[in-house]
Amino acid sequence: AHYQELSLWNQRLSLIGPGTAGEIMERHYGEALAALPLVPREARHGLDLGSGAGFPGLVLAAARPTLSMTLAEARERKWAFLAAAARRASLPCRCLNVRVGIPLPAGLPESLDVVTVRALKLDREVLSALAARLGTDGRILLWVGEDDPDLPPELSPSGSIKLPGSRTRRILQLQRSPD
Repeated sequence: AHYQELSLWNQRLSLIGPGTAGEIMERHYGEALAALPLVPREARHGLDLGSGAGFPGLVLAAARPTLSMTLAEARERKWAFLAAAARRASLPCRCLNVRVGIPLPAGLPESLDVVTVRALKLDREVLSALAARLGTDGRILLWVGEDDPDLPPELSPSGSIKLPGSRTRRILQLQRSPD
């Protein structure tokens, strides 16, 4: 359902670049699903920042039906796509038309088990504010290259997964630093 909606909307919005169905499956769906081993089965509250075309938030919500995802997108037309795609796929995702900054916008969950960020670079202050909302086993998953981002002291890398088909891209897992 998401792929069908994406195909319709992509003609007007350029949600993803041109490519074959195989490239879309590997590059977008594959990279989203690569995060599943880093998302605890008991995770209940997720937040995807810069959701755009729904990767990875919408895909993870479909793969983990008990994970209630909030999709945050600053661009109104992409936000409208997300709402339509979630509705068509019958996924219980909340779609927010917000720009993430300091202070964090209203409507974001107060308690989070997982935060995903695939297409945004967040500054230390935003990462710090998100860390304050993480539960005990909560984590932030960042799609990055070789170099780790500049992290606030509240967060530490706790693992990573290399993305298939890429020499340098990976998903970096961050968790709250031990006190």
